[in-house]
Amino acid sequence: MKTTERSAEHATFVIERVYGVKPDRVFAAWSDPEAKAEWFSKAEVFEFRVGGRESSRNTFPDGMKINFEAYYQEIVPGERIVYSYILDMNEARVSVSVVTVEFKTAENGTRLVFTEQGAFLDGHDTAAQREHGTGIMLDTLGKCLSE
Repeated sequence: MKTTERSAEHATFVIERVYGVKPDRVFAAWSDPEAKAEWFSKAEVFEFRVGGRESSRNTFPDGMKINFEAYYQEIVPGERIVYSYILDMNEARVSVSVVTVEFKTAENGTRLVFTEQGAFLDGHDTAAQREHGTGIMLDTLGKCLSE
């Protein structure tokens, strides 16, 4: 819900998924631009390295413009990715977040642990909405990994 008052909601959420493939394959789905574009927005800039940037801009059929801008803070191949990102909708800053994605060996493949710590700004988005959308995104990743 969009409001006219300035506000910042601070929240952390954790989502876990188990994928039936090895951690290196799940990690590759995050680190390879073509693989990532199958389940996430296609990046205009994709510099997968510490200090590198990932950027994408999209316009939805209703005219809403989304800007995603991330910077990779830490990468441990096959184990962990830490990045910070901003999300803008129609030129308004919606959130600023830090995400840690962990890839852990599980009995049936990989347990992915996604932790987001965010500041959700001015009522444009909420932590609950972001968690819901991220869950859908991670389910889409799972479908891509099972093909």
